Amino acid sequence: MTRLRPTLTALALGASASVFAAAPLAGQAAGSSAPDSATLAGLRWRSVGPVNMAGRITDVEAHPSAPTTFYVAGATGGLWKTVNAGTTFVPLWEQAPISSLGDVAIAPSNPNIVWLGTGEEDSRNSVQPGYGVYKSTDGGVTWQSMGLEKTQHIGRILVHPSNPDVVWVGGGETPIRGNVSHGEGVWKSLDAGKTWTYMGLRETQYISRVRIDPTNPDIVF
Repeated sequence: MTRLRPTLTALALGASASVFAAAPLAGQAAGSSAPDSATLAGLRWRSVGPVNMAGRITDVEAHPSAPTTFYVAGATGGLWKTVNAGTTFVPLWEQAPISSLGDVAIAPSNPNIVWLGTGEEDSRNSVQPGYGVYKSTDGGVTWQSMGLEKTQHIGRILVHPSNPDVVWVGGGETPIRGNVSHGEGVWKSLDAGKTWTYMGLRETQYISRVRIDPTNPDIVF
């Protein structure tokens, strides 16, 4: 599915995911398919819909050594990938049981390993819960559930910079719901997601950000 570049620009600025259209300028020939540079420079973009809350972008992650390749995750729109800097996108999450996504993480030492956290990360009245974390070892072609199903909203996934088997996940239940799902706080895996250890902060109910100290990956904030 092709996405217009102005649409992606709008997403980067924080606008809702919508279709954008440009009105023709006065004096432009009707039906012209190749406007000149002056015409293009004068175009003004405006949103033409859809007018709803389904287009929120929750994360964008770029390939560490191929910047024209990146992934875009949506609050209710699944996962998309481009290999040509956004000229075209392909869907990677069409057959998944959950469309709401909260975070994407690429293993720095092996970019074919991609992690995906389900459940929108933003606390709002239309937030949708997810069902844990998923992992791909082939750049998003296929996915496997890796647990943490009770962590309904994944705020952040971090992969160790040199060891792809070490992964941290932060998330939980959003405060707007006021429930305790026993998946809150920070979790860590030392075996590529086969098992998880609770690391603390459950009392916060929800973790939206986790950071690794760039000088020492054993220090996590």
